Amino acid sequence: MEKGEKGEIEQVESFEPQDLAGDYVEIDEAKLMRKIDWTLIPWLSVLYLMSFLDRVAIGNAATFGLRGDLGLSDDQYLICLTVFFFTYSLFEPPSNVLLKKLSPRLWLSGIMVLWGVCMLAQGIVTNYYQLLIVRLLLGLSEAGLFPGVTFYLSCYYKREEYGLRAALFFSAATISGAFGGLLAAAIQKMDGAGGYEGWRWILIIEGIMTVVCACVSPWLIQDFPDTAKFLTEPERAFVIARLKESSGDDTTSEKFSWGPIMDSLRDWKTYIGMVIYAGSVGPLYAFSLFTPSIINSLGFTAVKANLLSVPIYTFACIVTVGLGFWADRTRNRGKYNLIFMAVGLVGYTILMVSTIPALSYFAVFLAASGIYPLIPNTIAWVSNNTEGAYKRSLTLGMVIGFGNLNGAVSSNVYRAKDKPRYIMGHGLVLAYIAIGFLGSLLYMILLKRENARRDRGERNEIIDPSVDAEFVTNEKVFNSNGQRVFRSDEQARKELGDQHSSFRYVI
Repeated sequence: MEKGEKGEIEQVESFEPQDLAGDYVEIDEAKLMRKIDWTLIPWLSVLYLMSFLDRVAIGNAATFGLRGDLGLSDDQYLICLTVFFFTYSLFEPPSNVLLKKLSPRLWLSGIMVLWGVCMLAQGIVTNYYQLLIVRLLLGLSEAGLFPGVTFYLSCYYKREEYGLRAALFFSAATISGAFGGLLAAAIQKMDGAGGYEGWRWILIIEGIMTVVCACVSPWLIQDFPDTAKFLTEPERAFVIARLKESSGDDTTSEKFSWGPIMDSLRDWKTYIGMVIYAGSVGPLYAFSLFTPSIINSLGFTAVKANLLSVPIYTFACIVTVGLGFWADRTRNRGKYNLIFMAVGLVGYTILMVSTIPALSYFAVFLAASGIYPLIPNTIAWVSNNTEGAYKRSLTLGMVIGFGNLNGAVSSNVYRAKDKPRYIMGHGLVLAYIAIGFLGSLLYMILLKRENARRDRGERNEIIDPSVDAEFVTNEKVFNSNGQRVFRSDEQARKELGDQHSSFRYVI
């Protein structure tokens, strides 16, 4: 694999890793990547489909009588939505570190069993306090999936391949919106069966579906490339080698240490990424939890409101996958954040001022296309610009965790007393999108400046194999001027990761 201009990595057609017997086996890269795609992406998307479906099903259940049957006030219902995000966000960063240390197959399957049980339990609660506790536990058990899978995929795909796969995986969220509306409309017809209301059956059946998926997951989820059983030994060597050649990242041999963890905590990119993601995911939860209610407020019945949400999510799915493909192809992510956030701003502005149902319904399409594509694009952007397995795992966990914490805010702003205009809700979402827009613009400017400094040689490392250390701190060698000295470029790449002078940030 050869480096192109400014450190970019060019695609290779084939590779010949040496197997354990010492023979060379030619690998067809395109064929292998199709094999990995079909093995990983479909089932991971099913898991996220179930996760997001379970997370927002309470919004569908609410349209069919959950609040009245449990005697919930508007404030109590909003609190039940809110507490989910506290445990969900709090446990995302540590869960990613655990995923790296443990088996993805067992970790992801195990937490899925737990949240399936919690989901089912929502359907049999009888009062506010029971629902509150179950929502807390649901957030705790679901915390490991999305950040875990986003990190896991980065261990298989190069930077210029990652965005499309992340978009395909995340598109399950948009499908869940469409599927959730259809499923809820169908299941609620069981109203009265077994003495349970229709909304209870929505939660119970979706919980059972999740547990069933969890039971077969240990045989369908694969581990990291170095131990993945669906790959041959030469294919494992190839996957590891291509990632290392592409970015210097060796996720399989990196041992746990506090150095990468501290690097993530000290990196300014982590915190700007948190702001950008919050500007995307805050609107996401507001949209996914309240779309049926918003459409219902336009004068449609509960059933029609759920059915009319299907075309919106279908459109959002198409746009999400299309952006993932195009951003990978152009190797540019920031400008797409700006473009689609601008579309979202227009959509929510129309929702705030429109009194025409047809126009408001059209604006919901704009709002969806200004939210859903940004989630995988932002995650890919952060992942592309963070090197090192443990650093990237914690960085993604922090970015996603902080973003999801904002769901606690956006799940409280669509109050029943504000319909049909929902001025406060739409206004807050507009503020979130504006923050994400400004954060993306700042990120682009700073990354471009840093790349320029590296092009000018201002970040070049001092390499001296024969250096005599003037002093050593934490096994790091410094010269008499107090400058860090590396004994080889390989050592510098391994220790510096994305801080190495050859690394170029994706803008």
